[in-house]
Amino acid sequence: MTYCCGILVRDGLVMIADTRTNAGLDNISTYRKLHVFSEPGERMIALASAGNLSLSQTVISLLTEGMQNDETGELETLMNAPSMFKAAQRVGKAVRSVRDMESEALQADQVSYEVSFLFGGQVKGGRLRLFMIYAAGNFIECTIDTPYLQIGEHKYGKPVLDRAIGFDTDLYDALKIGLISMDSTMRSNLGVGLPIDILVVRRDACAAEVNYRIEPGEPYFQDLRERWSSALREAHIAIPRPPYGKGAKTP
Repeated sequence: MTYCCGILVRDGLVMIADTRTNAGLDNISTYRKLHVFSEPGERMIALASAGNLSLSQTVISLLTEGMQNDETGELETLMNAPSMFKAAQRVGKAVRSVRDMESEALQADQVSYEVSFLFGGQVKGGRLRLFMIYAAGNFIECTIDTPYLQIGEHKYGKPVLDRAIGFDTDLYDALKIGLISMDSTMRSNLGVGLPIDILVVRRDACAAEVNYRIEPGEPYFQDLRERWSSALREAHIAIPRPPYGKGAKTP
């Protein structure tokens, strides 16, 4: 399993992905799931993946090496897409292409086609955008009303984002909240774990402001985890007990 989230606020974009993959309790490995395609000043594009590792790696290879357009003869990659929307369409096309290539073999082995992507960034002259691309190759776009998207094991980290993220949230507060969301997921699911890859892109910069891997024992993240646990304990202690049953205090 995995957990990836993307947060699009007024000042920029945050993307966070864990690196744990497992095929059973005794077969755990580390693989990068947050992939960056960039030409500083011209485009900054990131693709985070969840689901079957072999399928997602094949999709990323197709997008890197290119897919030929039968009408124009052009070799289409993420690096020559004219806009983020066109680039998202190319990701969807690659997902469908891999499904068509592999579906027969997957069905024979009774393996489901599970793969999804978060796709965010900016091409010079266009808007900073964030999409979620499904296994069928279709996609939705992040909006001002709900300025984040998640893939993978998302249920544990979603309440944190729901309560704390808004479009006007500061860019680095968004990073902090995203890391708390990741920690909440790691606490509840052993299929998600360190290292964690993070990317911060400021709007209209077309370059990464932060592209960093948080390794086990990294001081800031360890402190964040401890402070969040302590804050939760203090918060529940500060809330009065329910006035129900035998545990209720009489006035």
